[in-house]
Amino acid sequence: MSNADGGASPLAAADARPLFADLADRPVLVLAVSGGPDSTALLMLAARWRKARRRGPALLAVTVDHGLRPEARHEAAAVKRLAGSLGVAHRTLRWTGRKPSSGMQERARLARYRLLAEAARKAGATDVLTAHTLDDQAETVLIRLARGSGIGGLAAMSRVSPLPGAADLSLVRPLLDVPKARLIATLRQAGVAYADDPSNRNPKFTRVRLRDAIMPVLAREGLSAARLALLARRVRRAETALEAAVDEAAGRLAPGPWPSAGPIAFATASFDALPDEVALRLLGRAVGAVGDEGPVELGKLEALAAALAALEAAPPGAARFRRTLAGAVVTRSRDRLTVERAPPRRGKPGPKR
Repeated sequence: MSNADGGASPLAAADARPLFADLADRPVLVLAVSGGPDSTALLMLAARWRKARRRGPALLAVTVDHGLRPEARHEAAAVKRLAGSLGVAHRTLRWTGRKPSSGMQERARLARYRLLAEAARKAGATDVLTAHTLDDQAETVLIRLARGSGIGGLAAMSRVSPLPGAADLSLVRPLLDVPKARLIATLRQAGVAYADDPSNRNPKFTRVRLRDAIMPVLAREGLSAARLALLARRVRRAETALEAAVDEAAGRLAPGPWPSAGPIAFATASFDALPDEVALRLLGRAVGAVGDEGPVELGKLEALAAALAALEAAPPGAARFRRTLAGAVVTRSRDRLTVERAPPRRGKPGPKR
């Protein structure tokens, strides 16, 4: 067991209660527990919280064995023993079949969420709890900053979001404002052991390089994990306000519901009068609603918006504007901006309707 808690204080019962308070009326909560320090602390804290209540949700701890390390089977067995000692039901699920030769972390992540979703539905749960911490939030902010993310990306992770690949289920992160060091201190105080995954120290992964090489340097300059997480909370607040402004603009310029293939039409003068960020998001929302080629890339959306903005200075008789993006075609005339499904590419069958 590691003792890298940096002198942090353990979480007391009073600290833990608010972490789960909004989940008290759920029938079942699924806890994603790998056996590492963060998820082991999640299991212990949730079990303590539930035991202190007369009524509350049943708890089910789920460990996913990705079949990538021989130690994983023993780690899953250790989680099962700990869960049993805490009075929590446990299941081990395995990612079977051939493993990809590239993109392993992302594919494993999606497989884990798929298996967790299956376990949740089988148990009658609508919420899957993961052990993302304040440190994870800070790393996410840096990763997205390095990738050139917009405001939405810098808001990083939220406490509650749809479970990836399962929009009918919620992914809940109760520990998102808790430093990892406090979780380790809590486990040490309780004498609870946890697993050490060597991939968490492998510098070929971006998060590991940020955690070990970059974040200590930033922290010495005052940009600590707590400051980065605070930035994410403030950006999320701004993100919420912006999305509300886009909702208002959409309702005013093109009241829904929008047809799945379009057309969605905006009066050109009204669209041009919108603040740039609101116009950009409204355009992206329309393209995403009718296009059929996946998520809209921010850089490409910005290029499209810039081309549209350049038309504002064009003479009245300028040529009609027409461009495609993410499976949608955007057309602009003097009076109207229209977004609709792009025709199928030559040799490519159209989507089923």
